[in-house]
Amino acid sequence: MIRIFFLLLLFCYSNIAKGNITAKDTLATDFDNLPPGLDLRPWLLSIEDMEGQVTLQQVPTLNFSHNVSLFHDSKKNNGKGHDCWLRLSVKNTGSEDSVVTLFAGWHDHMYWYVQEGRQLQLLVQTGMMHDREDIRRWEHYAFPVKVPPGQTRTFYLHINNQFFNENPLMPVLYDAMQYNNFRNATLAHFRKEAAMIFMLLGMLLVCLTIAIINYIQLPDRSYLYFAAYMLGLILFFALRLDSKPYQLSIFYNWPMLKYYWDVPALLFCFYLMYLAFGKSFLNLQERYPFMERLFNIFASCIGGIIIICFYCIARGLYQVPGMIYSYVYLATLLPLLAVFAALAKRSRHHPLVRFFLFGSLCFYMASFGSFLMLIRPLGLISALGELSAPSLLIIIGVLMQSMFFLAGLSYRNKLVHHERTRTQELLIKQLNKNKELQHKLNEQLEELVKEQTTEILRKKQELEEQRKIHLETEYNKKLTEIELKAIRAQINPHFIFNCLNSIQLFVMQRDYEYAQKYLSDFSYLIRKTLDFSRRNFISLADEIAYLNTYLGLEKMRFENKMEYELAVDPLIATAELEIPAMLLQPYVENAVKYGMTNSRDHIGQLLIQFNQVEPDMLECLIEDNGIGINRSKSMRTLPKHHQSSGMEISSNRAELLNKMYNTGIHIDIIDKSEKNSVESGTIVRILIPQL
Repeated sequence: MIRIFFLLLLFCYSNIAKGNITAKDTLATDFDNLPPGLDLRPWLLSIEDMEGQVTLQQVPTLNFSHNVSLFHDSKKNNGKGHDCWLRLSVKNTGSEDSVVTLFAGWHDHMYWYVQEGRQLQLLVQTGMMHDREDIRRWEHYAFPVKVPPGQTRTFYLHINNQFFNENPLMPVLYDAMQYNNFRNATLAHFRKEAAMIFMLLGMLLVCLTIAIINYIQLPDRSYLYFAAYMLGLILFFALRLDSKPYQLSIFYNWPMLKYYWDVPALLFCFYLMYLAFGKSFLNLQERYPFMERLFNIFASCIGGIIIICFYCIARGLYQVPGMIYSYVYLATLLPLLAVFAALAKRSRHHPLVRFFLFGSLCFYMASFGSFLMLIRPLGLISALGELSAPSLLIIIGVLMQSMFFLAGLSYRNKLVHHERTRTQELLIKQLNKNKELQHKLNEQLEELVKEQTTEILRKKQELEEQRKIHLETEYNKKLTEIELKAIRAQINPHFIFNCLNSIQLFVMQRDYEYAQKYLSDFSYLIRKTLDFSRRNFISLADEIAYLNTYLGLEKMRFENKMEYELAVDPLIATAELEIPAMLLQPYVENAVKYGMTNSRDHIGQLLIQFNQVEPDMLECLIEDNGIGINRSKSMRTLPKHHQSSGMEISSNRAELLNKMYNTGIHIDIIDKSEKNSVESGTIVRILIPQL
């Protein structure tokens, strides 16, 4: 029983001895017979400079000690920067002066000293953040250990890592052949990673080129956001070459770039540009306003976080952006799932959602899977620190997301093209219908004129044959009524001509939406015009509706450079009061025409007022701020054979109505400049007695 106990005790002691490294102060070895890959941890003494206040003169006097926990063979998350000194005392027990090489890993700043008396002499100064001359950076990370035979020398290695994720720190001593083998194996490893990054850069560059070409063909913000997303990824992965030792990089002269564009690149590409692209690509403002507001709020927060990250990096607080990104990543896992679920419900009604959803899920699953794979070997804290280091799974996710987004943009381009083609076809059909309507109206007007002319001739013949005095009054009344209808027939072509000119203007300007609305309102006016042409009197309410529609069309034609107002006295019963049909329209049209040509006022103002001045008298005021009737006459440049006859027709028509119904319709046209030279414009005052 005692033997078994001693055997167990011996077994436990042997295991503990294997787990611990025996600490020694001086490495005594024959450099000609150096063991392969000699682990220097038992002979290295160390001291950590947490505050960065240790000077070069103080180092030889400091108390160094053995600290095995300082070393690690994989990346380690220190939570902040790390500054340490290593001391190695070496005695050459051989007979020849040989040189061996110490390799301690790849770090930001590395300084290799040899002690001469009480002074330290700098032999090598290198580091990932220090090299700016040799773009390959190979031999700089291997430090020569040269000790004459039978002598002892002390060397110091100062390592300063500013980033919170520290590369492996495992000091090893090699002879020339061993170091050459290690060099070749490591170079082959990093070449594979570099080849993968170069392949990814090529594919991202192709996506960027396609996005730029498509934006030139179809200016759309979605292509701009996608191009910015691709450009940010290209810069991010190109700087990854600079963080891989011994690789050729175009940014080797600016080593700080890989820190400045490390965490900010991920926030910019995978959050800010992702949200901006999704908002524009899915047209959230029109389809899902609530989700669009959420995207805007989150994008604003990400923009602020990016600024904070740049500030922290500029202050040397490299660990803070990494911690911020870790928190952002963890905090957005569940909200992104909720957004994906909400979009999945709407994918049936919006085909573009599928492209955005599949692309987002590819990268989401890839990043989450990569994070889970890092937890087991590194632990949760170190895995969070490595979220900014893209793995093969993340690279595949990025490529899948880019391809889905690019396919969605192509499909969106196709939908826009089909929509434009369909709109153009509808407009062409509407224009053809308008031409047919115009042709029919012209035929109806010609027939109406012929019928009225025939009727006049027939009545004249009857009156000549009868030659009776008691029919003279009837004859004049009939003749006056026929002439009134003929005048109304003249008003219709005049108005239609102006409206068709306006429609033609919109079509030439390719303003299809306004052209379609204009055609709809114009068809309403045509129907009302035909209706009013058959009636001598209409209600004031119909006249106001007619003028309101007409002025709306004119406002669209002048591209909102005209403002108008219809004011009606509340004492007037518009539905019961009747006025002559088509009496006011020519004056309103004339006010619109010359109210737009005043150089002093950029916006034409038109005011139409209906007032009950007396119990049996209606007053209509048409006021504009144009150039005035006197100036318009002096500036008229139309040919003599072309004359706008709308106002003349209305004046003649008022005289005929006065003769037929014994009314006292009175029309005054006033130039405002006659009363006040500062003002300009015209006031038309029409007094209409109530029958």
